Amino acid sequence: MSEGGKIQNIFFDERSAICRSPQAEHERRIAIFDLLEENNFELLGGFGGPYDLHLSIAESRLIFNVQNPLTKDSCKFSLHSSSLRRVVKDYFLICESYFEAIKFRTPSQIETIDMGRRGIHDEGAEILQDRMSGWVLTDRLTARRLFTLICVLHIRG
Repeated sequence: MSEGGKIQNIFFDERSAICRSPQAEHERRIAIFDLLEENNFELLGGFGGPYDLHLSIAESRLIFNVQNPLTKDSCKFSLHSSSLRRVVKDYFLICESYFEAIKFRTPSQIETIDMGRRGIHDEGAEILQDRMSGWVLTDRLTARRLFTLICVLHIRG
């Protein structure tokens, strides 16, 4: 990927940002920081980066609005959220179990739940990477961080 194939800023539709738990807000901040520090994201057949990425959800669709702030080029694509719905739901359930386990379970039980959590997270990133493949070339680590942010967008009050 070219050096310009990077996300330099990420923005969210703040209408979906109601009542996030401290854990969800913490995960969001970490994912944003890590994503902006290191990512590979390049539009296929489109304009070069660096990119500003605006994420939102509208009418059961995950909207990616990609812009180059220097050239003012922009592109918008969407994915039907049903392709991620099951894995997002599973991820929420296992995260809930994980945060509950931290309070009352043994270290080995916590580790087992965390392994499951990471596995579901990897599955979500793989699905996302596959669904975006017609528009964007990205690596596994970038897809994982984007999946975290997409999960945060799905949190409702």
